[in-house]
Amino acid sequence: MNLDYKNCNIHFTVEGKGEPIILLHGFLETTDMWKEITPELSKTHQIVSIDLLGHGKTECLGYVHTMEAMAEAVLAVLNHLKITKAHFIGHSMGAYVALALAEKEPQLFNGLCLMNSTFEADNQERKAIRARACKMAHTNYKALVKMSFSNLFSLESKLKHDAEFNTALQLALKTPVQGYIAAQEGMALRPNRFEILKRIEGKTLIIIGEKDGLVNAEELIHKIRNTSISYTTLSEGHMSYIENKSELTYNLLRFIEN
Repeated sequence: MNLDYKNCNIHFTVEGKGEPIILLHGFLETTDMWKEITPELSKTHQIVSIDLLGHGKTECLGYVHTMEAMAEAVLAVLNHLKITKAHFIGHSMGAYVALALAEKEPQLFNGLCLMNSTFEADNQERKAIRARACKMAHTNYKALVKMSFSNLFSLESKLKHDAEFNTALQLALKTPVQGYIAAQEGMALRPNRFEILKRIEGKTLIIIGEKDGLVNAEELIHKIRNTSISYTTLSEGHMSYIENKSELTYNLLRFIEN
């Protein structure tokens, strides 16, 4: 399905019936990342998966896609579908977008799952990495995407999940340069949203990959101690939907059913 939003095409899919679950993919991903999880979730719920700005079949909207701008595009889809309450599951960047939406429209949330993600802002080192990537995108984009995507997996994981890795990589390579840069710029600008996560009235869950090089598991667990935020750890890295597929599905079902 498609929605015209500010003269920009927003692509989304809807499957199943019941209480809504909103799925938000990560950087260099599309709605396709959910294709093996959706059949299980859609048995009991309406599943809405949205291509974020500059990704998949959704067009770019300028040269900086802030998490707030992406959240407003997601909200336009929810308003179009007349969804006023839902569970949200965001992978990596998708969780940043969900948190931006929770700050703007907290009443929408029955629950929020941050999957291989964090509520923290980028530190200076991470911002510098993003800035260098944006410069490289203008001159050697294909190599950059391959490197960025490969860094999400350990060597052992890439070999073990070779077919899934290559399928996901081919989708990542379809991300336009503008979409890549706009998302990187937007992620660098996002604030710390720990207080927003703590204020969500529904269930909150963080899924942490023990080998995730982008998320400091120990630090994250320490910060959410003595809060109502739950967490679960999986054995592999940043790409739980590939590396820990069955365990991830089990935990997501528990999240939405409790």
